[in-house]
Amino acid sequence: MTQFRFAFLLACAAALSACGGDKSRAPGASGDDTEALPAPAGARGSVTGMPDEPGPGVVGPPKPEETVALDAEGNPVLPAEDPLAATTAPVDPNAPPTDIATNEPTVDDAVAVIRDYYAAINRRDFAQAYALWSDGGRSSNQTPEQFAAGFADTTGVSVEIMAPGRVDAAAGSRYVEVPVALTATHADGRQQRFVGAYTLRRAVVDGATADQRAWRIGTADIREVAP
Repeated sequence: MTQFRFAFLLACAAALSACGGDKSRAPGASGDDTEALPAPAGARGSVTGMPDEPGPGVVGPPKPEETVALDAEGNPVLPAEDPLAATTAPVDPNAPPTDIATNEPTVDDAVAVIRDYYAAINRRDFAQAYALWSDGGRSSNQTPEQFAAGFADTTGVSVEIMAPGRVDAAAGSRYVEVPVALTATHADGRQQRFVGAYTLRRAVVDGATADQRAWRIGTADIREVAP
């Protein structure tokens, strides 16, 4: 009887072993030795495939395109504060020629020469008046003595200087005409009236002296007016 009971217990143990009663295996594991695969993670974005959060940088509506103003011919118009616009002012083709250097004599300086010329004559400083002719006075076609003798009987000259003409250019020179009206008073009280113009010139060539660059009387066309 004892042997039978022992044999029965061995049979039960073998049956339990065959049924895989290993409680150390993880729950849900299959009977084979293959490890379970991880379940795929769910999608983190939206179903459209676009990210749920914006990327780096400024996000917003696109900036409107800048419009460029055009003139009647379709050319772009520069803004008023553009430095290029200030340098593209239209050039008047009828404008008199001007010198680049800002310290060059102007038309007003030519008028001042005629004013100084008669001021020197009225104070009888004939040497100074003679020097206001170009070429050191030689353009008057007189010597200094002949020039002074021409005013020996003149007690005074009044001059009306009218608007000068435009400056004309020649090779290495500039010319301007200054119209005048004169009244000369003689020692006996007699008066003579003259009208005409002086043509002043100056040099603009390289190497010219300061005196050559200044306005000087080149020629005179003065006619007496009949009383």
